[in-house]
Amino acid sequence: MSVGQFVFMLHSHLPYYRKAGMWPFGEENLYECMAETYIPLLNAIAELYEEGIKAKLTIGITPILAEQLTDDHLKDGFIQFLDDRIEAIAKDLERYPDPSVTHSQHLKYLAKYYFDWFNNVKDTFINKYGKDLIGNFKKYQDLGCIEITTSGATHGFSPLLATDNNLNAQFKVGQDTTKRLFGQKACGAWLPECAYRQGYEYIGADGEKKWRPALEVTLQNNDIEYFFTESHVIEGGNSIGNRRVIGVYGNIEYIPLPEREITGYDTYSAYWLPDAQVAVMGRNDQAGYQVWSAAEGYPGDGCFREFHKKDDKSGAHYWRITSSTTDLGDKMLYDPVLALNKINENSDHYTTMLYHQLNDYKTATGKEGLIMVSFDTELFGHWWFEGVEFIKQVIKKLNNYLPEVERLTACEYLHAHPPTEAIQIPESSWGQGGHFYVWQNNLTEWMWPIIHSCEKRITEVVSKYEQIPSDKLLFRALNQLARENLLLQSSDWPFLITTWQAKDYATDRFREHVERFEKIADMIESKSIDEEYLKSVEAIDNCFEVIDYRVYLPIEEGKIPQQEAKLSPLYE
Repeated sequence: MSVGQFVFMLHSHLPYYRKAGMWPFGEENLYECMAETYIPLLNAIAELYEEGIKAKLTIGITPILAEQLTDDHLKDGFIQFLDDRIEAIAKDLERYPDPSVTHSQHLKYLAKYYFDWFNNVKDTFINKYGKDLIGNFKKYQDLGCIEITTSGATHGFSPLLATDNNLNAQFKVGQDTTKRLFGQKACGAWLPECAYRQGYEYIGADGEKKWRPALEVTLQNNDIEYFFTESHVIEGGNSIGNRRVIGVYGNIEYIPLPEREITGYDTYSAYWLPDAQVAVMGRNDQAGYQVWSAAEGYPGDGCFREFHKKDDKSGAHYWRITSSTTDLGDKMLYDPVLALNKINENSDHYTTMLYHQLNDYKTATGKEGLIMVSFDTELFGHWWFEGVEFIKQVIKKLNNYLPEVERLTACEYLHAHPPTEAIQIPESSWGQGGHFYVWQNNLTEWMWPIIHSCEKRITEVVSKYEQIPSDKLLFRALNQLARENLLLQSSDWPFLITTWQAKDYATDRFREHVERFEKIADMIESKSIDEEYLKSVEAIDNCFEVIDYRVYLPIEEGKIPQQEAKLSPLYE
């Protein structure tokens, strides 16, 4: 007998790195995540399927990440990255054991471990998956093992976009890209940074009062049935302490939101939104925190691999966390067997906790509940090296020993258990403090007038070309203008500036896309297009190959073109 439902959601996203640097920021970030997260995750899904178990994971792959994973330049770069890693570690195999180095025999063991590991990743990528990760994610989608969700095309921060046509373009291009690459439209979406805003009244250019629709209206217009949010958004209370807590916030004085009143709602079910038939699912705080918290969750255990310390010659991770207070120079050597044993212990604890949480809820309320957890996919494997094995073991143990916990994808859950209530949720994100401060603050406030100016300008430019021009060069320029506009809107640029993770890199990337946008717009408006310059930009920013610039045609103030509504009985 079922005690409730469990939805495991993974949000996969990286900014557009193609031909935009290598290290410490650039393509290498993508290659590390391919090696440590995306390929191991595919392997886990495949291995479970071979054992007769459908993973039932909900996997969000942002359109801009999916585009990069299908790109030949990046596929070749990934193989070169692996070859470089294998060569570097092969040299470690030659220098160990070294009598002058403490524990050098164990270092040789670890070098062999990584030598085999990277060779296996390369063999898997080329020979098992044919260098086509997206095609293989599609394969397991079609087999019913996973569900793929979409997002804004380039992960633009939706609430701060000034115009409805630009907001719509993010999700229209995003949904179209997902459908093209995965063969079907996405049922659900990940709101970039979980950022939501309500509809609101404003004064239009004609001085009249207008109504700007809530985000869910744009989602419904793009066939998106649900999205995810943080627990505090549903429940109220304290919004501090969310997932995106980064250690250094530059020179920003952090100002938290006041604590909200408890709403009386919980995350054990999904809810309709008031302005469109779109559902929202809130992350279960207890089940989520147990996994993502490095301080108190599983990833911070001393047995697991240390992310920040690398060998000064090969770059290999030969050390373990040891403890949260241990200096990098004092870290103990990594032991893969010890780490695997700890994963077995963690997955036992987690599956038991899920069962008791759902059983307690059912006992208290008399009804089955939902536990939805959502995480950055890159947490597993890349940041928490052993994390993909944790996912695999959780799925396997729930399937074999706790079938009372019903594993479903998010869309399966929504269709089997449609919401019975509609709620209004506040402005929110999963950033520090639960609001927009990470993306709009004194370090990033200069960016938003530029973004809004580009929104206005692309609308003005494409308004002159409601019909596709016969001039093929002009058509290419219009489409490249649309790509650059999407790329400069990426939420990654203000995020990286605020957190000082890559402040200069993000600033340069933003300015580059703005410069390309403005130069192409100037060429279109002057009717003098420099084909060589356009080619040079197309050779770098080649995402969304089949984009139609007319997605930016203006939308009447306060209105978005409506599709036929599909209302549930709740709305009739």
